[in-house]
Amino acid sequence: MTIAPRLVVGAAVLDSLTEPRSLLCARRSAPESLAGLWEFPGGKVEPGEEPEAALHRELREELGISVALGPEVLSGADHGWVLNKKATMRVWLAEISEGEPQALEDHDELRWVPLEEGALHALPWIPADFPIVDAVLRRATGS
Repeated sequence: MTIAPRLVVGAAVLDSLTEPRSLLCARRSAPESLAGLWEFPGGKVEPGEEPEAALHRELREELGISVALGPEVLSGADHGWVLNKKATMRVWLAEISEGEPQALEDHDELRWVPLEEGALHALPWIPADFPIVDAVLRRATGS
């Protein structure tokens, strides 16, 4: 019997969905193996929960914000971006609609990073997120 990978959702929170200039990046504080690495905020989809609802819930819990979701950043696969053998992730562009982002859970730093050549790549991302960073840059900047 094959066990389906766990679905995780993430948000590429931009300063603007219409004229994006920067991306909100979150630095992990746990687990130890990921501490200090950067990621897209989000988390696990609970059984029976819609992915978009899970993303809204996770962003409220982790960052204290509400967002307007933009388009999904597609991976080219039906199940989303492969993180590892046990998890896949779906990612949406988003813009803050309410609240000021704070590192409330799972993160020790948040940083707005310009969508300029090399700026995002200068951060030590969780390795599985690198292809997503590239796709977000292409989607957000239209290049």
